[in-house]
Amino acid sequence: MADGVRISFTDVAKRYDLRVVFRSVSGEAVPGEVLVITGPNGSGKSTLLAILCGLLRPTRGMVCHVLNGDETAREEWRNHLGVVAPAMSVYEELDAMENLRFFARVRGMNDADQRCHECLELVGLETDRRTPVRGYSTGMAQRLKIAQALLHDPEVLFLDEPGSNLDPAGKGWLGEYVHGLAAVGKTVVLATNDRDEMKWGQNHVTLAG
Repeated sequence: MADGVRISFTDVAKRYDLRVVFRSVSGEAVPGEVLVITGPNGSGKSTLLAILCGLLRPTRGMVCHVLNGDETAREEWRNHLGVVAPAMSVYEELDAMENLRFFARVRGMNDADQRCHECLELVGLETDRRTPVRGYSTGMAQRLKIAQALLHDPEVLFLDEPGSNLDPAGKGWLGEYVHGLAAVGKTVVLATNDRDEMKWGQNHVTLAG
């Protein structure tokens, strides 16, 4: 498949001073499939995810981002990815709509109200869009993070423990949505040790820990 985002990584290693997080990890994420990074707690799943999306540099090895058949520079690459991770934050003093409007402006999206409404409807927060986020449950806040990541309709979605704080119905919805993204040619990379979420993937990279 030529169109879409393809991420290949070869002999990737990461260490901090004397602590080796992982060594010699290789794999590929391709359009139309979900790549699952799994392993025990502390094995480096989140670290590898951060390397693949360009937030961290590997100590050793190569990561290549290809968009529509052409290798993509780091600055351009960031325009095509969405990220959901525990470290992400939303503004608790703002409501959901205000949060999405802010992040849309950061991304240079003009007249984005319709897209904001679409994303809130998608994650089930449209009726709560005017409620300050400080009044949200942890599950609602997680849904808002997902909406934020989807605002610009990214070609590749990185998910770090995305089902955390979601109830079973929310996790079920998210699994169906992830499969839907893959079905239309998106690339999805998922870091998890949740057995149900592992089943979402067609390809798996297992870190030893």
